[in-house]
Amino acid sequence: MVWLRSTAYMAFLVVTVVPYAICCVLWAPLPLGWRYRLTLGWPAMALWGAKVILGMRYQALGREHLPDGPAIILSKHQSAWETLYFAVKLPRDVVFVYKKELHYVPFFGWSLALLSMIPIDRTKGRESFDQVVRTGSRRLAEGRWPVLFPEGTRVAPGETGRYKQGGTLLACKTGVPVVPVAHNAGECWPRNAFLKTPGLVTVSFGPPISPEGHSPASLNRAVRDWIEAEMRRLNPERYAGERVDIAPAAR
Repeated sequence: MVWLRSTAYMAFLVVTVVPYAICCVLWAPLPLGWRYRLTLGWPAMALWGAKVILGMRYQALGREHLPDGPAIILSKHQSAWETLYFAVKLPRDVVFVYKKELHYVPFFGWSLALLSMIPIDRTKGRESFDQVVRTGSRRLAEGRWPVLFPEGTRVAPGETGRYKQGGTLLACKTGVPVVPVAHNAGECWPRNAFLKTPGLVTVSFGPPISPEGHSPASLNRAVRDWIEAEMRRLNPERYAGERVDIAPAAR
Protein backbone atom coordinates (compact mmCIF):
# COMPACT_ATOMS: atom_id res chain seq x y z
CA MET A 1 0.00 0.00 0.00
CA VAL A 2 2.88 2.41 0.76
CA TRP A 3 4.34 1.77 -2.68
CA LEU A 4 0.96 2.32 -4.33
CA ARG A 5 0.28 5.54 -2.43
CA SER A 6 3.76 6.93 -3.07
CA THR A 7 3.56 6.14 -6.78
CA ALA A 8 0.12 7.73 -7.05
CA TYR A 9 1.33 10.84 -5.26
CA MET A 10 4.39 11.21 -7.48
CA ALA A 11 2.17 10.88 -10.55
CA PHE A 12 -0.16 13.50 -9.07
CA LEU A 13 2.74 15.94 -8.63
CA VAL A 14 4.10 15.40 -12.13
CA VAL A 15 0.72 15.70 -13.83
CA THR A 16 -0.18 18.92 -11.99
CA VAL A 17 3.17 20.76 -11.96
CA VAL A 18 3.67 20.95 -15.73
CA PRO A 19 0.42 22.72 -16.68
CA TYR A 20 0.63 24.85 -13.54
CA ALA A 21 4.15 26.00 -14.41
CA ILE A 22 3.01 26.92 -17.92
CA CYS A 23 0.23 29.01 -16.37
CA CYS A 24 2.81 30.68 -14.10
CA VAL A 25 4.77 31.80 -17.16
CA LEU A 26 1.61 33.07 -18.84
CA TRP A 27 0.60 35.23 -15.86
CA ALA A 28 4.15 36.59 -15.36
CA PRO A 29 3.06 40.12 -16.44
CA LEU A 30 0.62 40.33 -13.51
CA PRO A 31 1.56 42.16 -10.27
CA LEU A 32 3.67 40.10 -7.86
CA GLY A 33 0.88 39.76 -5.29
CA TRP A 34 -1.44 38.26 -7.89
CA ARG A 35 1.27 35.93 -9.21
CA TYR A 36 2.02 34.73 -5.69
CA ARG A 37 -1.62 33.97 -4.90
CA LEU A 38 -2.15 32.18 -8.20
CA THR A 39 1.09 30.18 -7.89
CA LEU A 40 0.14 29.18 -4.34
CA GLY A 41 -2.50 26.94 -5.86
CA TRP A 42 0.06 24.27 -6.68
CA PRO A 43 1.62 23.86 -3.19
CA ALA A 44 -1.95 23.88 -1.83
CA MET A 45 -2.78 20.97 -4.15
CA ALA A 46 0.46 19.17 -3.22
CA LEU A 47 -0.30 19.56 0.50
CA TRP A 48 -3.85 18.33 -0.06
CA GLY A 49 -2.54 15.40 -2.07
CA ALA A 50 -0.12 14.44 0.69
CA LYS A 51 -3.03 14.33 3.11
CA VAL A 52 -5.51 12.50 0.89
CA ILE A 53 -3.22 10.23 -1.13
CA LEU A 54 -0.39 9.59 1.33
CA GLY A 55 -2.36 9.88 4.56
CA MET A 56 -0.08 12.60 5.95
CA ARG A 57 -2.32 14.46 8.40
CA TYR A 58 -0.99 17.48 10.27
CA GLN A 59 -1.58 19.65 13.30
CA ALA A 60 -0.11 22.97 14.40
CA LEU A 61 0.87 23.91 17.94
CA GLY A 62 1.61 27.45 19.07
CA ARG A 63 0.04 29.32 16.16
CA GLU A 64 -0.88 31.99 18.70
CA HIS A 65 2.83 32.85 18.79
CA LEU A 66 2.80 34.09 15.19
CA PRO A 67 3.04 37.89 15.39
CA ASP A 68 0.77 40.38 13.71
CA GLY A 69 3.70 42.10 12.06
CA PRO A 70 7.13 41.41 10.57
CA ALA A 71 8.72 38.06 11.39
CA ILE A 72 11.50 35.76 10.27
CA ILE A 73 10.70 32.04 10.38
CA LEU A 74 13.61 29.78 11.34
CA SER A 75 12.66 26.14 11.02
CA LYS A 76 13.88 22.60 11.34
CA HIS A 77 14.31 21.06 7.89
CA GLN A 78 13.56 17.37 7.38
CA SER A 79 11.70 17.08 4.09
CA ALA A 80 10.01 18.93 1.24
CA TRP A 81 6.67 18.78 3.06
CA GLU A 82 7.35 21.78 5.31
CA THR A 83 8.03 24.06 2.34
CA LEU A 84 4.52 23.29 1.09
CA TYR A 85 3.06 23.84 4.54
CA PHE A 86 4.72 27.21 5.17
CA ALA A 87 3.75 28.56 1.76
CA VAL A 88 0.10 27.61 2.23
CA LYS A 89 -0.53 27.96 5.97
CA LEU A 90 1.45 30.96 7.20
CA PRO A 91 -0.62 34.17 7.49
CA ARG A 92 1.76 36.28 5.36
CA ASP A 93 3.30 35.82 1.93
CA VAL A 94 6.58 33.99 2.47
CA VAL A 95 9.94 34.08 0.75
CA PHE A 96 12.35 31.17 0.89
CA VAL A 97 16.13 31.28 0.82
CA TYR A 98 17.35 28.68 -1.66
CA LYS A 99 20.22 27.94 -4.02
CA LYS A 100 19.71 29.79 -7.30
CA GLU A 101 20.43 26.62 -9.31
CA LEU A 102 16.82 25.62 -8.60
CA HIS A 103 15.78 28.18 -11.22
CA TYR A 104 17.10 25.80 -13.87
CA VAL A 105 14.83 22.92 -12.81
CA PRO A 106 12.24 22.59 -15.62
CA PHE A 107 8.76 23.85 -14.78
CA PHE A 108 9.13 24.03 -10.97
CA GLY A 109 12.22 26.23 -11.10
CA TRP A 110 10.76 28.51 -13.74
CA SER A 111 7.73 29.20 -11.54
CA LEU A 112 9.94 29.78 -8.51
CA ALA A 113 12.06 32.34 -10.36
CA LEU A 114 8.99 34.52 -10.97
CA LEU A 115 8.18 34.99 -7.26
CA SER A 116 11.01 37.36 -6.21
CA MET A 117 12.29 35.29 -3.32
CA ILE A 118 15.90 35.04 -2.05
CA PRO A 119 18.04 32.90 -4.36
CA ILE A 120 21.69 32.71 -3.32
CA ASP A 121 24.96 31.45 -4.75
CA ARG A 122 26.27 29.09 -2.07
CA THR A 123 29.72 29.00 -3.65
CA LYS A 124 30.31 32.63 -2.61
CA GLY A 125 30.52 31.92 1.11
CA ARG A 126 30.25 35.08 3.20
CA GLU A 127 28.86 37.02 0.25
CA SER A 128 25.81 34.74 0.25
CA PHE A 129 25.08 35.79 3.86
CA ASP A 130 25.30 39.42 2.79
CA GLN A 131 22.83 38.66 0.01
CA VAL A 132 20.38 37.13 2.49
CA VAL A 133 20.55 40.29 4.63
CA ARG A 134 20.32 42.67 1.67
CA THR A 135 17.49 40.94 -0.18
CA GLY A 136 15.75 39.75 2.98
CA SER A 137 15.54 43.33 4.26
CA ARG A 138 13.74 44.35 1.06
CA ARG A 139 11.31 41.44 1.31
CA LEU A 140 10.50 42.33 4.92
CA ALA A 141 9.83 45.92 3.85
CA GLU A 142 7.34 44.50 1.34
CA GLY A 143 5.44 42.84 4.19
CA ARG A 144 6.65 39.31 3.40
CA TRP A 145 8.07 36.79 5.86
CA PRO A 146 11.46 35.20 5.08
CA VAL A 147 11.59 31.47 5.84
CA LEU A 148 15.04 30.03 6.47
CA PHE A 149 16.30 26.60 7.45
CA PRO A 150 19.33 27.29 9.66
CA GLU A 151 20.76 23.81 9.20
CA GLY A 152 21.02 24.59 5.49
CA THR A 153 19.92 21.16 4.30
CA ARG A 154 17.46 18.47 5.22
CA VAL A 155 18.46 16.35 8.21
CA ALA A 156 17.08 12.96 9.19
CA PRO A 157 14.85 12.60 12.25
CA GLY A 158 16.96 12.40 15.39
CA GLU A 159 19.89 14.25 13.83
CA THR A 160 21.06 17.83 14.32
CA GLY A 161 22.95 19.85 11.74
CA ARG A 162 25.13 22.90 12.31
CA TYR A 163 22.94 25.97 12.66
CA LYS A 164 24.11 28.76 10.36
CA GLN A 165 23.61 32.44 11.16
CA GLY A 166 22.01 33.81 7.98
CA GLY A 167 18.59 34.21 9.55
CA THR A 168 19.85 35.69 12.79
CA LEU A 169 22.12 38.10 10.91
CA LEU A 170 19.02 39.31 9.07
CA ALA A 171 17.12 39.63 12.36
CA CYS A 172 19.87 41.60 14.07
CA LYS A 173 20.28 43.93 11.09
CA THR A 174 16.55 44.64 10.81
CA GLY A 175 15.38 44.33 14.42
CA VAL A 176 12.71 41.83 13.36
CA PRO A 177 11.89 38.95 15.75
CA VAL A 178 12.48 35.35 14.78
CA VAL A 179 9.95 32.56 15.25
CA PRO A 180 11.58 29.15 15.83
CA VAL A 181 9.72 26.16 14.39
CA ALA A 182 10.10 22.46 15.15
CA HIS A 183 8.31 19.69 13.28
CA ASN A 184 8.60 15.98 12.55
CA ALA A 185 7.62 15.77 8.88
CA GLY A 186 10.64 13.54 8.25
CA GLU A 187 8.92 10.72 10.11
CA CYS A 188 6.48 10.39 7.18
CA TRP A 189 8.42 12.02 4.32
CA PRO A 190 12.10 11.07 4.72
CA ARG A 191 14.83 13.04 3.01
CA ASN A 192 15.19 12.13 -0.69
CA ALA A 193 12.91 9.12 -0.21
CA PHE A 194 10.38 7.95 -2.77
CA LEU A 195 8.36 6.04 -0.19
CA LYS A 196 6.27 8.19 2.11
CA THR A 197 4.18 6.80 4.95
CA PRO A 198 0.89 7.83 6.58
CA GLY A 199 0.99 9.56 9.94
CA LEU A 200 0.45 12.75 11.88
CA VAL A 201 2.93 15.60 11.34
CA THR A 202 3.17 18.08 14.21
CA VAL A 203 4.38 21.61 13.49
CA SER A 204 5.26 23.56 16.64
CA PHE A 205 5.73 27.35 16.56
CA GLY A 206 7.77 28.82 19.38
CA PRO A 207 7.42 32.24 21.01
CA PRO A 208 9.03 35.03 18.96
CA ILE A 209 12.58 35.85 20.03
CA SER A 210 13.57 39.51 19.80
CA PRO A 211 17.07 40.23 18.48
CA GLU A 212 17.39 43.07 21.01
CA GLY A 213 20.39 42.45 23.23
CA HIS A 214 21.55 39.54 21.07
CA SER A 215 24.44 39.10 18.69
CA PRO A 216 23.74 36.93 15.63
CA ALA A 217 25.63 34.11 17.37
CA SER A 218 23.73 34.30 20.66
CA LEU A 219 20.38 34.61 18.86
CA ASN A 220 21.33 31.59 16.77
CA ARG A 221 22.03 29.61 19.96
CA ALA A 222 18.65 30.62 21.41
CA VAL A 223 16.90 29.46 18.23
CA ARG A 224 18.81 26.19 18.20
CA ASP A 225 18.11 25.53 21.86
CA TRP A 226 14.37 26.01 21.43
CA ILE A 227 14.07 23.95 18.26
CA GLU A 228 16.20 21.06 19.46
CA ALA A 229 14.51 20.91 22.87
CA GLU A 230 11.12 20.90 21.18
CA MET A 231 12.23 18.16 18.79
CA ARG A 232 13.05 16.02 21.82
CA ARG A 233 9.59 16.71 23.19
CA LEU A 234 7.86 15.81 19.91
CA ASN A 235 9.80 12.58 19.32
CA PRO A 236 11.65 11.58 22.50
CA GLU A 237 12.23 8.07 21.16
CA ARG A 238 14.65 9.52 18.59
CA TYR A 239 16.92 10.84 21.32
CA ALA A 240 16.76 8.03 23.88
CA GLY A 241 19.93 7.85 25.93
CA GLU A 242 21.31 11.07 24.46
CA ARG A 243 23.12 13.51 26.72
CA VAL A 244 23.02 17.06 25.39
CA ASP A 245 23.14 20.50 26.95
CA ILE A 246 19.92 21.95 25.56
CA ALA A 247 17.50 23.99 27.64
CA PRO A 248 13.82 22.88 27.82
CA ALA A 249 11.63 24.53 25.19
CA ALA A 250 9.36 27.26 26.52
CA ARG A 251 5.68 26.71 25.69
